[in-house]
Amino acid sequence: MVKIYTRKGDDGTTGLWYGGRVAKSDPRPEAYGAVDEAASALGLCRAAAGDQNELRADILRIQNELFIAGAELATAPEAANRLEPGVTRVTEEMVERLESDIDRYMERVDLPPKFVIPGGTELSARLDVARTAVRRAERRVVDIQRTEGLSDTTVLRFLNRASDALYAMARFADEPEPELFEGRA
Repeated sequence: MVKIYTRKGDDGTTGLWYGGRVAKSDPRPEAYGAVDEAASALGLCRAAAGDQNELRADILRIQNELFIAGAELATAPEAANRLEPGVTRVTEEMVERLESDIDRYMERVDLPPKFVIPGGTELSARLDVARTAVRRAERRVVDIQRTEGLSDTTVLRFLNRASDALYAMARFADEPEPELFEGRA
């Protein structure tokens, strides 16, 4: 049997990749923990996507890329040079791919003239929950940027685009309910 517990965190600390221990409430574990929550929320989205292969594939790719972001955020700053682009470090290409996703989905939806109320479909509601989890992760990365700085802000741009992509995907997955939108004919 493989034991998944080490007991090293019983003192309220956790290890960073390539060395060092920090409090579990430190900005880095807060950030990569929020990224992990977002990836898990996307798992619910993928499970709810059913036969919507395009959405399911995009969700899975974003989940994988969130793990890359999490690895980068879990790395001790002094070891950042050891990260591998696209494996343990977010790349500009990942950001650009999300921008392409946003454009692809948004060109196929009509946005209501006012605020969108989540819940048009189960999948769109789940995507909106995942979007808010990504936004929380983004705020936690901003905390890192403010307290210790980021040697590279690509991960921050990635999370910003990921939340926008999830918004676009949620709108694509919505079934319009005109009565929910004030001012809509």
